[in-house]
Amino acid sequence: MMTDATPKSIAVIGAGVMGEALISALIQSGISASSITICEKREDRAKELVTKYQIVQGTLTQAVTSADALLLVVKPQDMAAVLADIKSLLPPKALVLSFVAGKRIEFIASGLGSANPVIRVMPNTPTLVGAGMAAISLGTGVKQEHANFVRGFLESTGRVVEVAEELQDAVTALSGSGPAYFFAFVESMISAGIDLGLPANISSELAIQTMIGSAKLLAESGKSPTTLRENVTSPNGTTAAALATFGSENLSEIVKKAMTSARNRSQELA
Repeated sequence: MMTDATPKSIAVIGAGVMGEALISALIQSGISASSITICEKREDRAKELVTKYQIVQGTLTQAVTSADALLLVVKPQDMAAVLADIKSLLPPKALVLSFVAGKRIEFIASGLGSANPVIRVMPNTPTLVGAGMAAISLGTGVKQEHANFVRGFLESTGRVVEVAEELQDAVTALSGSGPAYFFAFVESMISAGIDLGLPANISSELAIQTMIGSAKLLAESGKSPTTLRENVTSPNGTTAAALATFGSENLSEIVKKAMTSARNRSQELA
């Protein structure tokens, strides 16, 4: 919902998959498409998004100098160069939102050399379908109106939690990278189904709908994943046999190691 505190001009630097998801979220929350300017080095991609969303394409100077809010959606390795490019262009009161994995608020503030309010956000790609999960951390100088704006447009396409910044690397490992773990598991289920004799299209449909239904049941039943797992597991039955194999391969430890690797990589990107 738009308020008097809603930024009148928003710049989005970087328009990949997540950049597009955020543009969609802004518009769904009531932000006028004409108030959103993107800066994207791939000309074909920029034109695609301008056509799709009726937003504005601009140079870095055009996008940043008039921005009340700036969304940084670039690769971690490009962040320092982007900050150096915009530090002399950014209005002193503009809100800076970073969607860049691993980069701390202190790093951003130092790179800008200014006292602009900074909010660090870790979203995920289900934002594209209105089922995103985002965690925000507030920097020094962030006002309640800033936080409300960010929560407002992110909640238009999912859920939002606020965490201390030192937990952002763990968030990255869980919800930020989490969709890829899910997709990898579904890939494995489909492949196993084919190996067991199912046609590829049938195996794919069975696996995908099973995941959709299971997620919906988990979200809407009010029951814990432990309870739901127990409910579908009969003693000495087929599910118990499968879960015993997971247990013998130490699935929990594999997941923990994978998430720890993701967390550590996020820390390295700082």
